[in-house]
Amino acid sequence: MSIGVDGIAQVKLPVTDLGRSIRWYRDLLGLRLWTEFVEDGVLRGAGLIDDRGRYAVALRDRSACASAPDLRGFDVVAFHPTSRAVLDELVERCESLGVGHSGVRPRPGGAWLDIPDPDGTVLRFYDHHDPTDRFTGVEFRDGEIVGSYDVPRSR
Repeated sequence: MSIGVDGIAQVKLPVTDLGRSIRWYRDLLGLRLWTEFVEDGVLRGAGLIDDRGRYAVALRDRSACASAPDLRGFDVVAFHPTSRAVLDELVERCESLGVGHSGVRPRPGGAWLDIPDPDGTVLRFYDHHDPTDRFTGVEFRDGEIVGSYDVPRSR
């Protein structure tokens, strides 16, 4: 049973060039600059939010983060688009901005799209329609889905 959390308020990502990343996230996701964080006179972070206030992406200068985390190739966040058509719209936006992407890929119960940000951190977009009370395991080999299963293996 969940404990009364409504959702995730923000995702904070380490970036190497704050200005570049602010522009990239604004252009790709249509976010607006919501807040900035200045530490000892230096701009170290920014928060961007969608126009309905449903989610926020915080960006933090990686040189000011504990351990200077590098998330290249890792999908630290997955967004849930309002429809499958949004994935196609994102592909079109990526193409018009010259942003690389995986293309829309099928998965059990829906589809997904990966878009690496300027630092290589992967933004994943899942369109899925499976009921949330049903378990689905997904098996990959060499980065490709090879099957799914219904009984958890982590027990």
